[in-house]
Amino acid sequence: MEFTFLYWLLSLHRPWLDQVMVMITFLGEAGWFWIATGVLLLCSRKTRACGLAILISLAAGAVIGNGILKPLFHRQRPCWIDPKVILLVSNPTDFSFPSGHTLAGFEAAVSIFFSNRKWGLAALILACLLGFSRLYLFVHFPTDVLAGMLLGTGIAVAVHFFIYEKIHPMNEEA
Repeated sequence: MEFTFLYWLLSLHRPWLDQVMVMITFLGEAGWFWIATGVLLLCSRKTRACGLAILISLAAGAVIGNGILKPLFHRQRPCWIDPKVILLVSNPTDFSFPSGHTLAGFEAAVSIFFSNRKWGLAALILACLLGFSRLYLFVHFPTDVLAGMLLGTGIAVAVHFFIYEKIHPMNEEA
């Protein structure tokens, strides 16, 4: 069933859309965009707690998603199972479940949403596009992306309620 959806997405490929999806997925490479966002937010007293929440969430996601779940599930990527599909990005070398791009995107976006609804909504849209780009580019299954969304949201919520809420009042008092 997941392959049916991925093959349907292949039918949507257009040169201009291919370029857009490659650019979007690049933002999620190694979490650099979200790490930079977190670091940038650390620079201002007003946004410091949000930046810290993003970075803590990303660290937790790296440990849980990439360090524990990917090796535990050993899920093959669609591009490994069907190598006839020509990839527009480098063939990933790590396992597929969960999607790390999506995981990091939702950790950061949900963290931002808790701090600022307007910017958080924009970040959530970008996180969704990141997840979609991974499907479009044939490097993840839909359940990998769904797991990244759910896990990223869960981690960000946990960080917000267990850490951010303790840090934020201290920043306001200082």
